[in-house]
This record gives sequence, structure tokens and C-alpha cells, in this order.
Amino acid sequence: MNKKSSVPDLSRRRFIGSSCCAAVGATGLLSSLASLRLIGAAASPSNGPQPAVTGGAIAPDFKALVCLFLQGGNDANNLIIPSDATSYAAYAAARSNLALPQTGLLPIKSSDGRSWSLHAAVPELQSLYGAGKAALLANVGTLVYPTSKAQYTASSVPLPPQLFSHNDQQVQWQNSVPDKPTTTGWGGRLADLVNAFNSNNQISMSISLAGTNYFQVGSTVSEYAVTTNGGVTFTGSTSSKTSNDGIRYQAQKDLFTASQPGLFDTAFAGISGSALNDTDVLNAALATAPTLNTVFPTGLDGKTLTTAASQLKMVARLIGASSALGLKRQVFFVQLGGWDTHAAQLINAAPTTGTHALLLAQISQAVNAFYNATIELGVANQVTTFTASDFGRTFRSNGDGSDHGWGNHQLIVGGAVKGGDIFGKMPTLTIGGPDDTGLGRWIPTTSVDEYAATLATWFGVSATNLSTVLPNIGRFAHPSLGFV
Repeated sequence: MNKKSSVPDLSRRRFIGSSCCAAVGATGLLSSLASLRLIGAAASPSNGPQPAVTGGAIAPDFKALVCLFLQGGNDANNLIIPSDATSYAAYAAARSNLALPQTGLLPIKSSDGRSWSLHAAVPELQSLYGAGKAALLANVGTLVYPTSKAQYTASSVPLPPQLFSHNDQQVQWQNSVPDKPTTTGWGGRLADLVNAFNSNNQISMSISLAGTNYFQVGSTVSEYAVTTNGGVTFTGSTSSKTSNDGIRYQAQKDLFTASQPGLFDTAFAGISGSALNDTDVLNAALATAPTLNTVFPTGLDGKTLTTAASQLKMVARLIGASSALGLKRQVFFVQLGGWDTHAAQLINAAPTTGTHALLLAQISQAVNAFYNATIELGVANQVTTFTASDFGRTFRSNGDGSDHGWGNHQLIVGGAVKGGDIFGKMPTLTIGGPDDTGLGRWIPTTSVDEYAATLATWFGVSATNLSTVLPNIGRFAHPSLGFV
């Protein structure tokens, strides 16, 4: 009679059967990695073994940029609303059933001599703005050259191709080169340029909480996609050395290091193995990062973090782990969808109901919590969060919502931000007016290039290197807009 062994039961049949369950996670992992530039985006380029990561306080010269992409096209015409009697009346007449009631709007100050208010759903953003920690950038959008209405009408200057198209405008916002094909994004080119600040390249300085994006694609620095729980690993993986899951996980990792029969197999195994090792490094660093006491907002169930909050909380945790990862510069990509509000933009004309209000409230609460987390980590002045979106939306209602526009207003938050003001130039809010291409689609008066150049300069890019990050910046008058 055989005695029971203290070693876990790892018969061939049971091992293979259990591994099939793990393979479901592996398939998702490798499929995800493959979509990120043929798996290479799972880890930044490495030249041989990397030094071991060590913990410690966040470096005093640390900086992070956080791109918060509002996918679908935010209707910022209802984020910033004119509030003097004459301007509000014109706004209400033009927007008809999309106009927000003036009662409940949140007043803000501006140096442009006009009276403005914010949507009733964003009291947290109003507080950050009033405290000088948030600024607004008016009427920014994709441009090939500065463009007036006369030039637009006469087609006398090149325009961004496929205006008002979601996919094209998302790409152009994220690569900032609308007039020619490019394989990199401006965040990726930025990372290529400043990556020398980092002492350890095992974990990429460019981390996405929203999967594949164009913004972070670089020539030498690849984006690294993680989840709101940390690095992506196999289903059932564990650090335990004696459990069935732990032994299977190690065996699967060992398979990647074994000799392979062909070049493709060798490349696939090597990159996949490196991705898993990087996941182990990242998750170990997160485990030793400071525990955040900042409370992030939950959804209607009162338990589950909202989509924006869960992503931004992980960004805060990754910033807390930056010293352990050997990173003095980090670029993050966070995304919230649902902004394509052709319908149900408002419900019963109530200011805090409807698709748009709920999305704005989610952003307001999550960004406020994230800013508070940077205060807790002692890096509020070293982290700048900025929004981007496909485009603005039409000033004129389509009956139940708004349609695809062009120029849009954006938000910048952080301790280094010169907040409490609206930068750039607000459009003339008149359908058929000097800034309108039709239906209230505003011609941008500030380019994405100028917006990005201001952020890149704060991040450490010199004036002589700005054209490396933003090839078209020389066409525009304001490489620094002054908001940071």
C-alpha cells in the first residue's frame, strides 16, 4: 500500500487538466500582448540583465504625466457655460433642449473678463479650480496649420484628414501628426527622449491602464499594459512554491526558457517569458509600495470603484512604486468611454441626470481623489493630469444629443498647474459665427501640438528637442501656453 505523500498530487493527467484552465488566462495574456506591437509592448527594451529594483522614497526630481482620454468626444459646451444674462440667453437659445438650467451651475473666475460656470455635476473640479490646482484650456483641437474660418471656407490651408471621424481624430490627438503617416505617438516620442532619467528599464516608464493606444507608442520605449489589479499574469498563478498553482506557474515559465525548435518559437518564448518576469517584478514592487489612505469613489453599489477611479487608483499605486522600479519619469494612459452622446445626453433637462452628467461626475470625483492621493504621496507638484478627447461636439442639438464637432475644451490638474483660469481663447458661441464651420463645430484656436508642447516642456524636454516630440510645433505661435 502506498503512503500518502506530503508533495502535492501532480500526476501528468491532473497537471495537464489544471493547466488547461490556466491556459485560458494565458491566451488572454498573449493575445493582449500580441495586440501591443507583436508582444513587444509587454516590456521595455532590455540589454541583458537589469539591476535589482529597490524601494525607497519617491525621487525629488520625479515627474509623471497622466493622459485621461475621454473616448467618444466630450461635449465640453456643457462643461463650461457662459453665465452672464446675455450670453447665457444666447447659449440656451442655441442649445435648445441641451441647455443646462442656470440654477445650480458652478461659477468660476476667469481673466478673460467674461463670466463662466461649470456643469453642476463637477463640484470637485470647481474646488480644484478655485484652489488654483486645475486649469481649463479652451478650444483646442487637431490642426495641420493655424486655420481661420476664411481659410477653412476657401480650403486654402491643409486640414486634418477625416475631420469628425472617431478613429481618425483619436489617432491624430494621440500622435499629433495629422498630415502624414507615423508609427509613434507623442507620448511615446516623449518617453524615448526622457527615458535616460530612469535608472532601470526592466519595467517601461509608459504604462497603460486601458490597453492598446497610439499615444504611448515609441521607437525605443514600448507601452506596458497592466490591469487595475497590477501586472497581467496567468490565471491561477501564485508565488507559492509548493501549491499546485505555484508549481504549474513555475513549470509554464520554465517552458519559455527551454530550448525551442525554431526562430519564431524562440522569439515567442523569450518575449513571453520576459513579460511574465516583468509582471512578477511589477507586482512585487506594488506589494511594497505605500498603502493609500485616500478614498476613491465607488459606483451605485457603494462597493465597486468607478471605471475612472479604479484606473487612477492604480496609477497612484504605480507612482508610489516608482522608486522601487527605478523610475524618475512615468507616462500613464487612462481612458473612459461613453462620451459619444448622440442620444440621452440629458434626461428631462435635469442638470445631474443623463449620460453626460454621470460621466462628468465620475471624472470630477475620480480626478479629485487622484489629486488627493498625490498629496498623500508627497508628489502633487510632480504629477500633472490632463484630459484629451476625440473632438468637441456640435453646439446645436440633434434633438436628443449632440453630434461630432472639432475644437474642444480640456482640463489640466496638478500642484504645478497655474490653475484658476481659462487658457487659450473661448470661441464665439454663435452658430454660423466666426469660429463655426457649421452646426456649432468650432475651429480650434489652439492646436494639440501647442497643448502637448506645454506639457512636454514641463516634463523636461528642452526647446531644441520639442520638434522631436512634436514635428509640427514650428508651425504654431505658442509652444508654451503657460498653464504649467
